[in-house]
Amino acid sequence: MIKARLTSQGPRSPRQSMPDALQRIFQATASKVKQGLILKASVLYTRIGRLLAIADEAKLYLLEFLDRANLERGIERLSLLANACIEPGIAKPLAQIEAELKKYLEGNLSAFKTPISFYGTPFQIKVWRELLKIPFGRTRSYSDIARAIGKPTAYRAVAQANGANRLAIIIPCHRVIEATGSLGGYSGGIAHKQDLLVHENKASLR
Repeated sequence: MIKARLTSQGPRSPRQSMPDALQRIFQATASKVKQGLILKASVLYTRIGRLLAIADEAKLYLLEFLDRANLERGIERLSLLANACIEPGIAKPLAQIEAELKKYLEGNLSAFKTPISFYGTPFQIKVWRELLKIPFGRTRSYSDIARAIGKPTAYRAVAQANGANRLAIIIPCHRVIEATGSLGGYSGGIAHKQDLLVHENKASLR
């Protein structure tokens, strides 16, 4: 069962809530990108932990658990792929996904409408689009996804594409499990994956 993991500490600015390590990464992106997109980053406080969200004024580019392994490397890669400077701030998609996550975790939302931006290889994007078709409260195996995209032997590559997903929860890579029924891996951490699956299963039975 999903339980509150954090105590509300009241409102704070995006810069105040941003860990120092991430602020250093953002400063590094500014030094590397002279002309390009400017993306805004904010920490979202939820019942299942803190999430980092990054967006421009039109679309969401990243949503990750703040305790995800190698998060800094993922941010640097996004900056290079999008030719973007990232800095703490606010943007319309950040407010939208924060509101949608609240409804989702209350069991009142099963599909997200926040506009998203894909950055990946054609194969990765094909996998991510297939993940979006997995119904709320259901799971699929890596092999299921491989067959669905017409690459039945590419289940290992599907698993790698899953791990490269930058939009946790929205692109529901947590709904992909082993053919044996075991959870398999999850870049956001197995505890988060289990929490999300339990939550969706309970909410779908209402």
